[in-house]
Amino acid sequence: MEELSQLLKVRREKLQAIREAGVNPYPYSFERTHKASQIFDGFDSFTENETVALAGRISAIRKMGKASFCHITDDSGKIQLYIARDIIGVENYQIFKKLDIGDFLGVKGYVFKTKTGETSIHADSIELLSKNIRPLPIVKEKDGVLYDAFADKELRYRKRYLDLIVNPEVKKTFITRSKIISALRKFLDQNEFLEVETPILQPIYGGAAARPFETHHNTLDMKLYLRIADELYLKRLIIGGFEKVYEVCKNFRNEGMDKTHNPEFTAVEFYWAYADYNQAMDFVEELIRFVADEAVGTQKFHFRGFDVDFSQKFARESMSDLVKKHGNFEILDATEEELYAFCKSKNIEVEKGLNYGQLVDEIFSEVVEPHLIQPTFVIEYPKAISPLAKTHRNGDDRIVERYELFIAGKEFANCFSELNDPIDQRNRLEEQSKLRDAGDEEAHPVDEDFLEAMEYGMPPTAGVGIGLDRLIMLMTNNDSIKDILLFPQMRPSNE
Repeated sequence: MEELSQLLKVRREKLQAIREAGVNPYPYSFERTHKASQIFDGFDSFTENETVALAGRISAIRKMGKASFCHITDDSGKIQLYIARDIIGVENYQIFKKLDIGDFLGVKGYVFKTKTGETSIHADSIELLSKNIRPLPIVKEKDGVLYDAFADKELRYRKRYLDLIVNPEVKKTFITRSKIISALRKFLDQNEFLEVETPILQPIYGGAAARPFETHHNTLDMKLYLRIADELYLKRLIIGGFEKVYEVCKNFRNEGMDKTHNPEFTAVEFYWAYADYNQAMDFVEELIRFVADEAVGTQKFHFRGFDVDFSQKFARESMSDLVKKHGNFEILDATEEELYAFCKSKNIEVEKGLNYGQLVDEIFSEVVEPHLIQPTFVIEYPKAISPLAKTHRNGDDRIVERYELFIAGKEFANCFSELNDPIDQRNRLEEQSKLRDAGDEEAHPVDEDFLEAMEYGMPPTAGVGIGLDRLIMLMTNNDSIKDILLFPQMRPSNE
């Protein structure tokens, strides 16, 4: 800490000296003509002594007597500058001598290659664009290999700006993230879905099984919740006459954090009037292939140690068949006592007092999910864990028309043939309310306004939710959600 304090003092002294020399260390703008990559890509097109202007952060510097070298980095790459005292002037060269790694520098000059063949800029003039007064983590590079890299994961997440500066390859993940979301929007727009926005602050939360974050509106003197899903508002729009709607949404769930869960996450939900979950299965399969091609350029990925292939037809299997296949157990007719006994026989740790749906979730998670490596639509869920889905048309009152898409042992999408019978919907939400009263904090509350909206009539509808963060993890081969969020939620650093 003492050493850092001394470095901070030296930086401030340099800043003061620059100001005393009559130079503004924080000018308003700089007009550049090229980026680093354009110089490399178009080297042969530049005429002799053609002036170019570039700007970037100093990433390496070698100060010498009458001439010096430095590298500046912009968002396209880095390039070397050759700076000679006799060309830029003595006063400017003295300013250059006070610069450090991390400062922003503008340069005007012409393109040339050094004796070693490195494409460089011969500076005719330089301009300090921003003086850095806090030293960056030191990263040494030789022959393309990094030494002493800024590799502390915890610190990289907390100070993402430093991570992006010192580990520029990290930017590729977030560029790909942006391309994935853009491709998803493009596919939905091309299929005539309308992008909409619904409230994040909601008087009643719903649309998923999760605990919400609570807040308070001072003017209205009322409790509000951060949304856990946008489902019930999007359905209101279907009721109102929109036939295809979607939202790329931020959801918030007040629950645990791990490699695949952050309390704030990004999803897309879309609702399609007059369609059912079978059509939505075909559609999601097509959507994922489109996004993979458009954003990443491949259908084959390596994720969580598995090779995943989107080019093959996605499998479709019922939940009960999968539990029977991998656990030799029938869940549909099982009592809670029998479910507990099965968990005990398989050494599945479960809390006391869980209901049927919670126990089925635990069993499926432990017994089946690890086997679902290639894309698999798990269909025909028990009604008890799907209060917003239609009873299956095959006449089996125990199951609903719902699927979840699993890849590499993880869930990626959820879909229903949406329940549009308002009486049935009320009965199911009231059953959920009883579960809440019995201690299930994730059970749905009764939303009277939504039920009233349904009473005006809702057409047959397919509804789909896709966890975009997890899809981005897969398509960028990142095992932790924190690696694909620019600013993940972190515990206080003093804990």
